[in-house]
Amino acid sequence: MLKHWPPLSTLRGFEAAARLGSFHKAAEELHLTQSAISQQIRSLEAYLEQPLFYRSGRSVSLTDAGHDLLSTTQALLQQLAVGIRRLGQYQKPNQLVLNTTPAFARHWLMPRLGEFRRLHPQVDLWIFSTDEVPDMASQTIDLAVRDDISSQAECSFRVLHADRLYPACHPSVLALPVEQRTTLHGEREMDWSHWELESGIDVGQVDQGLNFSDPGLLLDAACSGLGIALVSQLLSRQAQANGLLQPMVDQTIRGPNWALLTHRDSENSPMARSFSEWLVSSLAADQQPSA
Repeated sequence: MLKHWPPLSTLRGFEAAARLGSFHKAAEELHLTQSAISQQIRSLEAYLEQPLFYRSGRSVSLTDAGHDLLSTTQALLQQLAVGIRRLGQYQKPNQLVLNTTPAFARHWLMPRLGEFRRLHPQVDLWIFSTDEVPDMASQTIDLAVRDDISSQAECSFRVLHADRLYPACHPSVLALPVEQRTTLHGEREMDWSHWELESGIDVGQVDQGLNFSDPGLLLDAACSGLGIALVSQLLSRQAQANGLLQPMVDQTIRGPNWALLTHRDSENSPMARSFSEWLVSSLAADQQPSA
């Protein structure tokens, strides 16, 4: 294994020369002299201890090793360019970085995002959805809204909503005989064993069926008519309103707590405050009978 990386400049010179098939054209593209490109290539070949080009007069062509290195170098430089461009988003003066779960982003936030944008067009919101709980102390995140998070250092913590769970399915599934209904299984609180323990009601759930680690995907599956599922009351409101989901019984059981974490550096930010106030107000509106 190589102990050190070759200089990035030699890789850029090599990629340009290999892609253009000419040291002269590579020099023009990189605003260097042809002798500088030749020196970069010789330095890279000496480092790798093998030739990368066949040289015949002014024409050059890649060796087998050169072809191999070209694909690797192009992928590396492209990934590096994308990463560097992405850093520009941290320089936006009005940016607010929100971390949340994919399920909350897709099923609760997205249907309401137009309203927030209308009320606060100056906020450049970046929605950073992850399955993993973020480390707010080490990551560039202003706010986090999750149902799997607890207090962290350098952050304020606030419980926003105590969710409820209930069994539901697409209306077409409810019309099927019980033995023909597929049971959709989730993880954590979305597990049917939690329902059986808390409610004691049998809605025809069985151990066999389809399994999902993502509550949002579980909800999507139920809405598409794949079977019966234990779903989040908070995340399923839009699906119910659209007629894609129907409760199987009136009973609900306790679910996870949705919490808001605000990084200490963002607590006094007007943008963070605007989003937090809108979030609290929207969650409260969800609890009204008309919602």
